[in-house]
Amino acid sequence: MFKAILLNKNDDGSTRAELTQLDEAQLPADGDVTVAVEYSTINYKDGLAITGKSPVVRKWPMVPGIDGAGEVMASSHPAWKAGDRVVLNGWGVGEVHMGCLAERAKLKGDWLIPLPHEMSTRTAMAIGTAGYTAMLCAMALAECGVKPEHGEVLVTGASGGVGSVAVAILAARGYTVVASTGKLAESDYLKSLGAADVIDRAELSVPGKPLQKERWAGVVDSVGSHTLVNAIAQCRYGATVAACGLAQGMDLPATVAPFILRGVKLIGVDSVMAPRARRLDAWSNLASELKPATLEKITHEIPLAQALVRAPTLLAGGVKGRLVVNVSA
Repeated sequence: MFKAILLNKNDDGSTRAELTQLDEAQLPADGDVTVAVEYSTINYKDGLAITGKSPVVRKWPMVPGIDGAGEVMASSHPAWKAGDRVVLNGWGVGEVHMGCLAERAKLKGDWLIPLPHEMSTRTAMAIGTAGYTAMLCAMALAECGVKPEHGEVLVTGASGGVGSVAVAILAARGYTVVASTGKLAESDYLKSLGAADVIDRAELSVPGKPLQKERWAGVVDSVGSHTLVNAIAQCRYGATVAACGLAQGMDLPATVAPFILRGVKLIGVDSVMAPRARRLDAWSNLASELKPATLEKITHEIPLAQALVRAPTLLAGGVKGRLVVNVSA
C-alpha cells in the first residue's frame, strides 16, 4: 500500500479529491515501468484537476500529478532497469493515465527521460513542467534569432511557475528581461531572479489597439487572451512571441496587423507531447544553466496532503514560484 491523492467524480459531476492509500494492483495495467516517486509538483493543470475547475481529467478514478521524479523499482521496458533515476513530464499523465502525486506510479517507459546526473529529484521537480516549458520557450526565441542585443524581452505571468523560471533563464542568457505581474509586491523577488524591470499586468490585460508602440524583441507568454494580444501589438519588427499558457483565457482577440506589418512571429510551445529529443535538449540546458541558488528562491516544498489545500490557491494566483511536493512527507 502507498499514499496517493485520488480523484473521483461525484454523482453531481463535481470532483472529490482525497488523500488515501492505494494498492499497486490499482495502478494502470498498460504501464511498463514502476517508479518510486520521490517528488512531484503542482502545476496549473494539476490545480484544475484537483479542484475540478476544468474538465482536465478524462478517466476516473485518477491520481493527478503531471510531473514526477524518482527511482525505477521494476521495468519490462528495454530502456530502463531497477535503480535508474528518471523524470516524467506530461504525456497525458494525471489526465488519462494515473499520475505522480503518489508514492508509486506505473508509467510507460517511452515517456521517461533520465534524471540529469548533476540534478536531484527535488531539483527536477522544482523545475517541473513549468520550468521545462520555460526552457522550451527560451529555446524557441533563440532558434528564431532573438538575441540579447535586439532589445527587451517580456515575460508575462512572471511570478508564476513558468514565468519565474523564464525570467531566470533569459536573464542568465544575457537578455534584458521585463517581468509583467499582478503582484507588484513581488518586484524585489523578480529582480532577484534577473528582471531588469517589473510592470503591472494591468498594462496588458485589457483590450488595446491592434498596433501599439514597438518595445519587445521577444515575449514569453503564459497568460493568453488580451495579455498575449497586447504583447504581440507591442512587438518590434521581426520579434518572436513564444506562447505556452492560458491563465487569462484561451481566446485570442487579435488582428493580423502585427504579423503582416511588422513580421512578428507567434510560436506555440507545447510541453505535453514534445518529442524525446526536444525534452533531452531542454533538460540538458536546465541542468547546465539554472543555478541552484536561483532555483531555491523559486521553490517551496510541501507534503503530499498540502497539495489538496494549495491547489485552489495556485489557481487564484496566490502561489509565487514553484510548489514541490515531497510525496512521502
